[in-house]
Amino acid sequence: MKTKLLLWWVVMMWLAFLPRISAAAPAGNAHEEAFPVPIETYVVDETNSTLWEILRHRVEVEPFNLVATILFVLAVIHTFLTARFRHWAHVIEQRHAEKLRREGRFVDLNNDGEPDEVSFWGKILHFFGEVEAVFGIWVIPLLVAITWSESWHTAEEYLNSRVSYTEPIFVVVIMAIAASRPVLRLAENAMARVAALGAGTPLAWWFSILTVGPVLGSFITEPAAMTISALLLLENFYRYGPSERLKYATLGLLFVNVSVGGTLTHFAAPPVLMVAGAWGWDFMHMLTHFGWKAVVGILASNLLYYYVFRREFAALAAQRKPAGEAELFGAPVDDHRVRIPVWVTIAHVFALFWTVFTAHYTALYMGGFLMFLAFTQATAQFQSPIQFRGPILVGFFLAGLVIHGTLQQWWIEPVLRSLDALPLMLGATVLTAFNDNAAITYLASLVPGFSEEMKYAVVAGAVAGGGLTVIANAPNPAGQSILSPSFKEGIAPGKLLVAAFVPTLIMGLAFLMLPS
Repeated sequence: MKTKLLLWWVVMMWLAFLPRISAAAPAGNAHEEAFPVPIETYVVDETNSTLWEILRHRVEVEPFNLVATILFVLAVIHTFLTARFRHWAHVIEQRHAEKLRREGRFVDLNNDGEPDEVSFWGKILHFFGEVEAVFGIWVIPLLVAITWSESWHTAEEYLNSRVSYTEPIFVVVIMAIAASRPVLRLAENAMARVAALGAGTPLAWWFSILTVGPVLGSFITEPAAMTISALLLLENFYRYGPSERLKYATLGLLFVNVSVGGTLTHFAAPPVLMVAGAWGWDFMHMLTHFGWKAVVGILASNLLYYYVFRREFAALAAQRKPAGEAELFGAPVDDHRVRIPVWVTIAHVFALFWTVFTAHYTALYMGGFLMFLAFTQATAQFQSPIQFRGPILVGFFLAGLVIHGTLQQWWIEPVLRSLDALPLMLGATVLTAFNDNAAITYLASLVPGFSEEMKYAVVAGAVAGGGLTVIANAPNPAGQSILSPSFKEGIAPGKLLVAAFVPTLIMGLAFLMLPS
């Protein structure tokens, strides 16, 4: 009965929207062509207006601004409730299994302890409990709202033409390549040399991965560094079963370190890429103004957390590494019994390089990715199965975030412009927790009259705050997707925020206090 009512509701909603969709003009009117309303079209005298007056004026000119922001806030709140959705899903699935047992219909052909007849509402709630799915889910009411407020043509044009999906698609491809066995083995061997200095203990691996991995992000891009670092942490640290506190502390360090670790160069970190060309920042500028400070902050944060958890690290060192291979999405992370020829590794590194080199040209790196997939088939004996579920979910997350984030520029731009250097840095850090830091820096690049001091402040704040939440930095969903199974109830956003706060503070002080 509930399913029938749901179907009737969908049909009635479709019939309600059908006249509006059909009436949409093929080419759109002048207002539709300007959706979302460009910042420069607001005509209030903003030099003599308060921030509240500016925002109120922009809502009066385009009331949909408020609707888009309300939906965005609801999506952010949803990310903090995903653990609750997963709990409800688990309860419903348990009740469903008990019902099947009472009725004598419980069948488990897969021998996984779960009935083959799944619970519809249990699976739906599981989907609502996936952090990576949240912003994609909230695109649906956004699409309905745009259609209702404007027209179907406007919604279609916005999603298809006004929003760029280059970065989400890039992250899917780079995650898939970086998670391949040859690339992972190469990175592991490099970090093993550093870990060997500490006798290969869990602490040695932990410190090596959280120090070297993020800095690699300046050369192989942050998404690749996040993927490789998270996979190696899964294989060489999380498998030892550290406490929940240490798990979250490690995750917070990973997110913050990767966010700042890409600042040694001008081409690897998304928030830097957004402004490097517009502001003329090159390799030397990034290295002298940001890079070396980021390394100091990473080392200071890692050493502090080591000191706090030193007794637990000592206890972990006394354990033997669990037998078998760690699993990623149900498949082994690596198999050390297989020797990988050098030429196979070189081909994978070239695929990684090609994807980074063509990161802004989707057709080129997608073509290269198809060639990479063909190569993995031809060398299957040296490969692990390419896992797509995690990368695609992360890409879905970022695509939804881009769709929503583009409609938030009406309030982010005047907020950034109204602040002085120090408040601007703090403001960028806070705003980054609720929006991708690349969006923050991109909007800052559009603000006229930014001094060099203010440019530095907004980028420093954006990258320092990139580990506070899963949505704060584009690579974070990749790390969350890989490491989430290591947490009993999934990753709780509030605990992540607490774990990342101290490293964020250290990074902020490093950028603020160290000389350029």
